[in-house]
Amino acid sequence: MFAGLPELGISNGEDLKETLTNCTEPLKAIDQFQMENGILLPTLQSALPFLDLHGTPRLEFHQSVFDELREKLMERVVVIAEGKEEDRYRKLEELLEKSFPLVKMPSIQPVVMQVLKHLPKVPEKKLKMVMADKELYKVCAVEVKRQIWQDNQALFGDEVSPLLKQYIVEKEAALFSSDLSILHNFFSPSPKTRRQGEVVLKLTQMIGKNVKLYDMVLQFLRTLFLRTRNVHYCTLRAELLMSLHDLDISEICSVDPCHKFTWCLDACIREKFVDGKRARELQGFLDGVKKGQEQVLGDLSMILCDPFACNTLVLSIMRNLQELLSQDALPRDSPDLMLLLRMLSLGQGAWDMIDSQVFKEPRFGSGYSLFACNDVSGSPKRRKELAVIPHHPENRVACEMGLYYVLHIAKLRNKNALQRLLPALVETYNDMAFGDIFLHLLTGHLTLLSDEFGSEEFCSVVFDGFLLTSFSSKENVHRHTLRMLLHLHHKMSPSYMETLMKTLEPPKQCSEPLKELYNQLTEKMEAQKKSPPPTDETPSLDLGLHPVTVPTTASTPTTPL
Repeated sequence: MFAGLPELGISNGEDLKETLTNCTEPLKAIDQFQMENGILLPTLQSALPFLDLHGTPRLEFHQSVFDELREKLMERVVVIAEGKEEDRYRKLEELLEKSFPLVKMPSIQPVVMQVLKHLPKVPEKKLKMVMADKELYKVCAVEVKRQIWQDNQALFGDEVSPLLKQYIVEKEAALFSSDLSILHNFFSPSPKTRRQGEVVLKLTQMIGKNVKLYDMVLQFLRTLFLRTRNVHYCTLRAELLMSLHDLDISEICSVDPCHKFTWCLDACIREKFVDGKRARELQGFLDGVKKGQEQVLGDLSMILCDPFACNTLVLSIMRNLQELLSQDALPRDSPDLMLLLRMLSLGQGAWDMIDSQVFKEPRFGSGYSLFACNDVSGSPKRRKELAVIPHHPENRVACEMGLYYVLHIAKLRNKNALQRLLPALVETYNDMAFGDIFLHLLTGHLTLLSDEFGSEEFCSVVFDGFLLTSFSSKENVHRHTLRMLLHLHHKMSPSYMETLMKTLEPPKQCSEPLKELYNQLTEKMEAQKKSPPPTDETPSLDLGLHPVTVPTTASTPTTPL
């Protein structure tokens, strides 16, 4: 406990033990030891007997003085570090040299850690000693750890890895949320809200103003994106940069060539739309990539691959097309539309670009066509709607547009068009229609057609014609199907539900979340059998009136009034 005191010429318990062992008059020896090692203040010696009279133990007095002095010293360290004196860091290094031998003493350790924290460059020997001792490493400030991490990528990776895993788990939990709504979905939180997440804040703090650590994190994200193809790593890449932007960390933002592009795109994501002015700004950044700096396209493509960016781009394309259609204008005549498609194409090709290390924008436009399809909404006014049809299954941009078009049709509650389109989604590029993001959105949109699930014909299209075609090989499809049924099972015919439940029974080798979802659905259905079915009512203004049931006769149906 008192290791290090002898190095500083201060007696410890072993010295006292030796003195008492070898002395002939123990009481005198104790007085002498107290005199030599007590507080060296002459006026104090005459005052100490008064404390004895009041029954205050010497230990309590000395501990009180020690605590007070330690707090004053720690405050002084901060004052020196924040001062303007040229030799301020030399003073702190001298204090570190004197105090470091006592770093293992719990009472002195806070002082040593305070000095280490406020030194912009801790001597390498001391850093190595802290790194080698697990207990010291654990308690040292993040400012000290940054200095250790910047030369120890493996150790930094060990610290960052659990956070990156946590981030992916949180994103996937949001996609499999028990909530099913078109209004509150995966894309509802604003960029600023998302940046307040625990992982982003922790990573931001770990990086501080250290460009080297920031570059390491970006490299981890690129590597994981390549290894897993998980687009949530692209989201984190953008969120991390914008989190540092929020804190005005110019040391990093000024050297990241993607900063201004990401900042502009972030504003578009917040508005869920890319307007003309911002479109031209974004185009300026893309066109401004100079020869020899093409590698920047890899990072830009990763930022555009962020699902929140893709969502904004596709929604903007849909809106742009609707405006062109209302003006009887051709899509190829709209520079804004061409730019949106260019960015969407760049984002969709992010993995290939980073994997191949060929930093060239992918060509777009030849693999798909955009055209107007009349009256797919079936409305009385024969409104024009938009369709995007892939000419071949290898075009990601066309496929993405096609999926969002299906969501657009569902939002219009167009049952007939939906019944025609859903079965066509079974064959899409890279099975994009069975990805978690699309299924999350589709299940939410299908709640708008909840009454249609009373028709076995409609159910057959949704389940037999689409979802059940891949649920046995893709557990995520199985889970999204059960998520939707938790909300809509009471709308469906009991016989169809019974057949569906047999089909959807989880295999023996499946994940716990899947088993849990199936059990929840089973319990809800059992509870429904025991209680009378809820009466379906058309949503109306709640006037606070209780429904009154009219007595049923052969000609009078039961109707809530």
